[in-house]
Amino acid sequence: MKKIEAVIRPEKLDDVKVALEAAGYPGLMLTRIEGHGKQKGLMQQFRGRQYKVELLPKYKIEVICSNADCSKLMEAIASSARTGEVGDGKIFVSDIADVTRIRTGETGDTAI
Repeated sequence: MKKIEAVIRPEKLDDVKVALEAAGYPGLMLTRIEGHGKQKGLMQQFRGRQYKVELLPKYKIEVICSNADCSKLMEAIASSARTGEVGDGKIFVSDIADVTRIRTGETGDTAI
């Protein structure tokens, strides 16, 4: 099993959710986060003054999937979140040792 964590732009959230549902994975975990990458924030202008916004709003989406579906879901996330501009985000993949569904006690792939 794999855990996919994707950090995306807030305006791409609906597109990513639709892509995951189309790929057969409607379930996800969502966290609102702030951060920056290489761009180190951005400069904004307000009432004639410039100021730097160092931490930009992002969403972190987490999906647990089978090993066989991992690359399909990564591609679905990447293609739906891509704008071609700096700040599109990142996708991280890690191994999951085990999963237990609390309600039924199922474990492993059947619990996903």
